[in-house]
Amino acid sequence: MQDPAISASLMTVDPRGLAGTTALVMAALLMLLYVYRRRSYILYWCSGWMLAAISFFMAARPYGNDTVANLAYGIAQFLGILSGLVFVVSADAYIARPRWRREYGLTMLPVLLWFVLAPIPLEFRAVFAPGHLLTGGAMIAAGAGHLMLLRRRRLLGALVVALTLITIGVGHFLIVYEAAHPVDDEATRVFVAFTGAFLVAAVGMQLMTFEDMTYELRATNRQLESAQSNLRELAITDALTRCRNRRFFDEIIGREIKRHRRYGVPLSLIFIDIDRFKIINDELGHETGDHVLQHVASFLVTRVREADFVFRWGGDEFLILLSCHEAEAYARAAMLQQAFSNSDYVTTLPPGVGLSIGCVEVPVETTDVMEYVRIADERMYADKRKSGTRT
Repeated sequence: MQDPAISASLMTVDPRGLAGTTALVMAALLMLLYVYRRRSYILYWCSGWMLAAISFFMAARPYGNDTVANLAYGIAQFLGILSGLVFVVSADAYIARPRWRREYGLTMLPVLLWFVLAPIPLEFRAVFAPGHLLTGGAMIAAGAGHLMLLRRRRLLGALVVALTLITIGVGHFLIVYEAAHPVDDEATRVFVAFTGAFLVAAVGMQLMTFEDMTYELRATNRQLESAQSNLRELAITDALTRCRNRRFFDEIIGREIKRHRRYGVPLSLIFIDIDRFKIINDELGHETGDHVLQHVASFLVTRVREADFVFRWGGDEFLILLSCHEAEAYARAAMLQQAFSNSDYVTTLPPGVGLSIGCVEVPVETTDVMEYVRIADERMYADKRKSGTRT
């Protein structure tokens, strides 16, 4: 038996009017949210609640004429179905802009005609159960769509919205199962429960919008970090040879010197110049010269350890920074010279093309590494004079 206090309260406040007012307030709040956060799914939410509000108000309003009342009730039921379908679309609109097709309108046209025309001769019974069943099915489908968002984006707000929409859908089924008339006590109790469900849905939609903003901010931050990483890579990489450049040498040499001094890790420099490079440019053209630089850079990078660094120092000059003593650096340099001279690639170039190399070990107590770069450069020129190539 229903509590007398509840019955008295329901007599003074129409549950449909209360549900309609709640839906209207939600639509207004979501419209304000849409002004701040222009996302199509918020606009669909707003439209869904607006249609629901109009549906509740039309069903709650008293009419002096039975025919008009039945017609208004049929339209209200159809608007309720539309509100559920709009919520279905709102879930899709979160991922991508929905595409409306002519077939959708053609499908809904006979439904509209039934809900507008059938109540006139057949009264409310023609649209009472079909309206609630279709609205309930649409709401459950909308809830399932939001559950898919939970699966794809891990949005807690989507879970709240999904469960609320499914609850509303089940409520429409209960009305059909328990009530025989739109104003039966069983239907009235469900509409009272709808008001609470709407408020929970409002919380879920606000939370989902906040999570969407947070997700977008994280994605933007990742893009910025990626862009910064790409810009840094461009700043420290030689565009032609893809070796590190002098900017990167200036960045890491201080760290390598400290490591050299603190842990006693040996540090040596190999200065490399391409012999007769000017002849290549003059006889074969600068495009061929660029290809030679790229080949030499690749040759050097593939023949040093991952812990070592290869820099394009300028023009046809390269610098290698190695963690080894000078004797080992000379041994590696000789190996590089020999391997390059014996490569098949050299046979395609003018006679005398090769590598001149100078090595030096950086002392632990050094404060100016550029002094040792100059020494390696001088030893490279000594090697060039020794081989008889001066260009």
